[in-house]
Amino acid sequence: MERRRLEAQRQLEIIKRGTVEIIREEELLEKIERSLQDERPLRVKQGFDPSAPDIHLGHTIGLRKLRQFQDLGHQVVLIVGDYTGMVGDPSGRSQTRPQLSHKEVVENAQTYLDQFFKVVDRERTEVHYNGEWFSKMSFEEVMKLAAKYTVARILERDDFSTRYAQGNPISIHELFYPLMQGYDSVAIRADVEIGATEQKFNLLVGRDLQRDYGQESQVAITLPVLVGLDGKMRMSKSLGNYVGIAEEPAEMFGKLMSIPDELIHPYFQLLLPLSPEELSEIEGQLKDPQQNPMKLKKRLAFELVSLYHSQDEAQEAQEAFERVFQKRKLPEEIPVFQLKWDEPTIWIVRLLTLTGLLSSGGEARRMIKSGGIYLNGRRIDDIDLEVPLEGELLLKVGKRRFLKVVKG
Repeated sequence: MERRRLEAQRQLEIIKRGTVEIIREEELLEKIERSLQDERPLRVKQGFDPSAPDIHLGHTIGLRKLRQFQDLGHQVVLIVGDYTGMVGDPSGRSQTRPQLSHKEVVENAQTYLDQFFKVVDRERTEVHYNGEWFSKMSFEEVMKLAAKYTVARILERDDFSTRYAQGNPISIHELFYPLMQGYDSVAIRADVEIGATEQKFNLLVGRDLQRDYGQESQVAITLPVLVGLDGKMRMSKSLGNYVGIAEEPAEMFGKLMSIPDELIHPYFQLLLPLSPEELSEIEGQLKDPQQNPMKLKKRLAFELVSLYHSQDEAQEAQEAFERVFQKRKLPEEIPVFQLKWDEPTIWIVRLLTLTGLLSSGGEARRMIKSGGIYLNGRRIDDIDLEVPLEGELLLKVGKRRFLKVVKG
């Protein structure tokens, strides 16, 4: 009995690391003790709506917590939101999300799952699409689910209440999202659900619905949101301040070397499996004026690239970074683009889009205005520049992308 209690306390202390809030901690301790007594692993849930095909480092905070539960002997249940994904999570949104088709969501989901298992143990993971239950619901069952919550409760959410106060439209289908996420917990009988801090309302709806359906309420665990490369906004593909875990090693390494110094410690803390002693040592080094933060950034970038690729690729990425950015040399291998163009000159904006370096004329103009475009080593600041097509051109976009252009 005493040994079981001590083991439960040990597990709780491990689980608490890096969390923002546990609702309720005493319930989690009781669940762990019962799990040990009955030799039944806890069912730990996290849901993902595959609104885009790739995941970034911000997503891995939750995945690492799931892996932690697995290492303690518990069962992870991943919910792929093929139905909630068609609604779109309104959390933190100031307007209605564009609706995705079921086909788009399912295609994105396959890429998501391939990347999930870079962190989470596939053998100890149960995967469900929430279409397994939502596609079979009759309209009567949907009405019964809708009757479990009032509009007033739903409008307590900051994002909904703000939009309502500002007169911005809220579609009826958006109001179903918290109920759908909460019902996922009922369907798989979750003991624990994890999510980012902005998911707190949805996690609490899950607790309420489980009680309404005669189940014991799940424990809700919220995790911090990762700040992006700009040091200001949350990491997001739409904001361009992200590091994708499937990106090329050199691209990952270079992006991580660009983070502000104040993000070094949070990134070590949230993205790598380090002990409290190691984190304390890193914190001490950052406070030491004799220490160059660049050294810690290199360690951070090396360890993250190693985690999602390999140590050999991390070493190559570091050497490439040092060669290009510290020694001011060009990469050893620069791709070549054969440009099909009949005129003797080409508009710089068109050149950048035709080569695929930038996706649109608007993006090209913005990059030129911000000083991020170089031609043959010279910064370009004229958006109307006509580039003579003579010999080989060397284009550089931002800090890391190089392309040789020859007229074909």
